[in-house]
Amino acid sequence: MEPKERQLLSGNEAVALAALHMGVALGTGYPGTPSTEILERFSSIGGKAQWAPNEKVALEVGVGTAWANARALVTMKHVGVNVAADPFFTMAYTGVKGGLVLVSADDPGMASSQNEQDNRRYAKAAGLVMLEPADAQESYDMTRLAFELSEEYAIPVILRMTTRVCHSKAIIHAGLPAIPEREAHFDRDATRYVMVPGYARPAHRRLRDKLKRIGQYSEGAPINFAVPGDKSLGIVTSGVCYLHVREAFPEASVFKVGMSYPLPIEKIREFAGSVDRCLVVEEGDPCLVESLRTEGILCEGKDEMYRFGELNVPRIRRIVARDTSPEAPAAKGKPPQLCQGCPHRMAFSVLKKYDCIIMGDIGCYTLSVMAPFESMDSCLCMGASITAGLGMRHALPDAEARRVVSILGDSTFMHSGLTGLAEMVYNPPKTGHIVIILDNGTTAMTGMQEHPGTGRTLDHQATGKIVFEEVARAMGVTNVVVTEGPPDFDKAVREALSKEELTLIIMRRVCRLAETKIAAYELAAGRCQ
Repeated sequence: MEPKERQLLSGNEAVALAALHMGVALGTGYPGTPSTEILERFSSIGGKAQWAPNEKVALEVGVGTAWANARALVTMKHVGVNVAADPFFTMAYTGVKGGLVLVSADDPGMASSQNEQDNRRYAKAAGLVMLEPADAQESYDMTRLAFELSEEYAIPVILRMTTRVCHSKAIIHAGLPAIPEREAHFDRDATRYVMVPGYARPAHRRLRDKLKRIGQYSEGAPINFAVPGDKSLGIVTSGVCYLHVREAFPEASVFKVGMSYPLPIEKIREFAGSVDRCLVVEEGDPCLVESLRTEGILCEGKDEMYRFGELNVPRIRRIVARDTSPEAPAAKGKPPQLCQGCPHRMAFSVLKKYDCIIMGDIGCYTLSVMAPFESMDSCLCMGASITAGLGMRHALPDAEARRVVSILGDSTFMHSGLTGLAEMVYNPPKTGHIVIILDNGTTAMTGMQEHPGTGRTLDHQATGKIVFEEVARAMGVTNVVVTEGPPDFDKAVREALSKEELTLIIMRRVCRLAETKIAAYELAAGRCQ
């Protein structure tokens, strides 16, 4: 494809542009660093994009779009794939008609995450194709290729990016738009889309046949290539590590893996046999080295100490030198803190005063674990504040159980809090329980995105709004209190701690950073003066 235009783009922006050029009918996902900007950019350049309540919903909406013979882009960070895992595994069996590309944005080093899981494991476990770009240009090219492969083999394709690839910018050469010449339409086929055992068994066989054919394609795919060099050192690598390797050892022979599943095993075997020392350099888990050794390819992996955090040029030089001496500690930065004037500050001051055991969640308020509050006692995953708190209430002695409260934000409540609330009503601890929603009117930590509780779409237009207190009362929560100021919140917490009943406290104070923008959105929608 001949280059048409040059643009300075980040990896996220390049994915969005490629999606637009491929005629994607719908982009959907849940905001989470490092993937958030993809859908925001896609919307701003003319694509149809929307935020889903959570990643499972986003993927299911995307699958439905692809079953209807249209192209769908679904975005999420690495831990979001855990939430989407249920449809993720079965959609490999059903396949798709229109192209479906799932962006999994991994976070080596945990720049903004609670773990650094390596989602290359997911591709092999589910049996889905995975591509790994190294920079913005490859992010653009591989997004286009991912849609082509998805439709050619009727299979969803994963685009695995990492924080460094998502946010680094480069000049890219964009190709011509390739809008699909077909209309959306659903062809009924129960044997393909209804995964009862009788249909799922042959579907699994069809999947394995597809993967065999894609594996043959991978052997000749131009995204998997060797760079000739000094035969004394050959390095097999993928993703952004390829750029680091080329900078650290420009004279070495290098094999760049662009399709991390299915791997071009025979092509790599030939490369490994052509060099004196074959070393695998990869961030995160030893996925590549394990796969190569399973296939009988003699290769060397990195020491366990390099499994943690991002790799860079100095660390790769140490890996090649087999240097396992202690690394110099990273320079300490300023610890993150809740913003000055943040309404969450007042909430945690009150909870600390009453010596509450605080089951926390994912959001800005997680920072209350830092000084000066040092008041959060857990942070596991989205929504776990409610359910972990309930588990504690069931197990602890009554006096201690009464101090347990669950606290989460408005976007997190929409994401994974509703089922926890159902559990609270269905299996209430004898001491009751207290859930606190800190409703600041936005998904603040990831950059002020909307959610179903704000009543605004991804591009901030008015839409249906879910009212938390109405939902809670309808679900059977016996005591629902909405507060705004410190005195009301303090009173609500004090009274709830003295009762043995189910209580939901909603503290509704707009995020200070989003206050002006939210007021403008509401004024434009005619909902305020």
